[in-house]
Amino acid sequence: MTDFYSILPHLNATLNASSFVLLSSGYYFIRRGRVLAHRRCQLSALTASIVFLISYIIYHAHHGATRFTGQGIARPIYFTILTTHTILAAVIVPFVIVTVRRAMRGDFLRHRAIARWTLPMWMYVSITGVIVYLMLYHIYPSH
Repeated sequence: MTDFYSILPHLNATLNASSFVLLSSGYYFIRRGRVLAHRRCQLSALTASIVFLISYIIYHAHHGATRFTGQGIARPIYFTILTTHTILAAVIVPFVIVTVRRAMRGDFLRHRAIARWTLPMWMYVSITGVIVYLMLYHIYPSH
């Protein structure tokens, strides 16, 4: 089972990157009036984020924390990105729920009003998740 758990950080980064691409694509589509394509992208981004969360919890339940080994200026950069990522990852959850709920109810005026806040936060969380992964497992690996 160790091999299974060792692939989860890579899967998680892929899911975060996918979420970012899907959110960006969804924004592109809605700006061009392509509502169905927008909806499909945003719901796919939501699915990727939910699968990420499940995978993240499974990995950390079995592996625990991974120590950052970078030194010098890399440390405050990494921990600033990680801290902002973690805080916004918690903050974004109710925003996503409300945004999706308003869209599903057809309350598009209010959906758009909150989506203006939700989208940039969600995109930030997605892309910084990839950055944390790259710094932790590729740029400053612990082996």
